Amino acid sequence: MTARATTALVAAMVLTAALAGASLTVRRLDRLRAGATAEEALYVPSPKFLQRMSLGYTGLVADIYWTRAVQYFGSRHHARSGEYKLLEPLLDIATTLDPHLTVAYEFGATFLAQKPPEGAGDPDAAVRLVERGVRENPSAWRLYYNLGFIHYFERRDYAAAAAAFERGSRVPGALPWMKVMAAHMSQHAGALETARFLWSSLYETTENDDIRANAAKHLRALRVDEEVSLLEKLVTGFHQRTGRWPANWAEMVAAGYLRSVPHDPTRRPYRLSPGGRVLVQVPEDLPFITQGLPPGEEPSNQRQPESK
Repeated sequence: MTARATTALVAAMVLTAALAGASLTVRRLDRLRAGATAEEALYVPSPKFLQRMSLGYTGLVADIYWTRAVQYFGSRHHARSGEYKLLEPLLDIATTLDPHLTVAYEFGATFLAQKPPEGAGDPDAAVRLVERGVRENPSAWRLYYNLGFIHYFERRDYAAAAAAFERGSRVPGALPWMKVMAAHMSQHAGALETARFLWSSLYETTENDDIRANAAKHLRALRVDEEVSLLEKLVTGFHQRTGRWPANWAEMVAAGYLRSVPHDPTRRPYRLSPGGRVLVQVPEDLPFITQGLPPGEEPSNQRQPESK
């Protein structure tokens, strides 16, 4: 037998073995039907077992497991099931076999994070999955995007969301709105100084006029929130000292609490309402503010969170 024929024979044998392994994997995966029970999870092979079985074709087996994870999720979702017990093990195997299968991190985390019956209702597992994806694929900025949204929408951890978006914004090639989202999350978390820093950096560095205008609106909103809080503390101090609320800003100036009548960023005087509340005159001209709004009016950033 010639050397070429021997090489061809060995290659054919390896390919046959790999296909046989893939076939075995498919048969085992067929156990993951819509009515799978917790016990059936025991039949899911471990990543190490599959790595040996695939004879180096781990990418092929990873794709199979990712496909079946999608099928498993789809069948459970279609049945409006509240249990997705095999979802995390399937995703774990797929991403362990192929750590660069970014689609599994992105969409798999969404499947894990959504509340039942839309998903597994396990945002912590979703965070673990995406964080592993980030470690394996540090240049994939979309993974930071997914991580931020899981923290925000599912975990309500605005500080963690801000950190995820900010980390992602530093990845080469990340879109500019990553900085926008980082600052937005910081504002939700109450970290005004962090938000001001991020919005200022964005305003000073972006070449996009729309992004710069948006940053300016958020900076004005931060200024209003701080000024209204400070003014209301001063008004409360006046009330504690005199036993009454001031009728106007002139009284506050005369009493030495202020140097002049305070104005908002649109150059309109703040309104001093009965009971010591400080309001802006035209809230529509100051989007994103959370302070200084008329009673009963929700902040714009709570009516509809940004999802760009």
